[in-house]
Amino acid sequence: MIVRETNGDDLTEVLAVESAAFGGDEILVQLVHNLLQDPSARPILSLLAIEENQAVGHILFTSATVQAASASLLAPLAVTPGFQNQGIGGQLIKRGLSMLTESGIDLVFVLGYPNYYHRHGFETAGRLGLHAPYPIPEKNADAWMVQALRPGVIGEVTGTLTCADAINNLKYWQE
Repeated sequence: MIVRETNGDDLTEVLAVESAAFGGDEILVQLVHNLLQDPSARPILSLLAIEENQAVGHILFTSATVQAASASLLAPLAVTPGFQNQGIGGQLIKRGLSMLTESGIDLVFVLGYPNYYHRHGFETAGRLGLHAPYPIPEKNADAWMVQALRPGVIGEVTGTLTCADAINNLKYWQE
């Protein structure tokens, strides 16, 4: 499998992966399209997983901040149904986190499945004083997670994440 950064020619493939992975959810596909076009989301890290000459996975990290710390928001991670449960999502996360570390990002946030993301080094953010742009319902509090890419940043930074305009809408933060 090859993991590479996307380019302007990959938009159709990226959106096809997102659509397949999320059962044709047009709201999510539109969100990805909007994030890729949103100047407030920059710098963006968008990675594509290629297997057997076809795009089978995509991960998107967009710019965010909390206090004075540089941050990134992982949203979304998608793997097409025929390639799920093969470690592709984990490889995309690992590569993305490595690249973000090299670029000097302090924190990476995600709203997702705790059992999955905890395996990849994320921990519940709210307990650490790091809050989502909109309140997360109590029953889903563990779904708001963070990973520090710089030693010591957890505990030194608290506050509410500021994210890209395209995802700064209550509908993306509720169940």
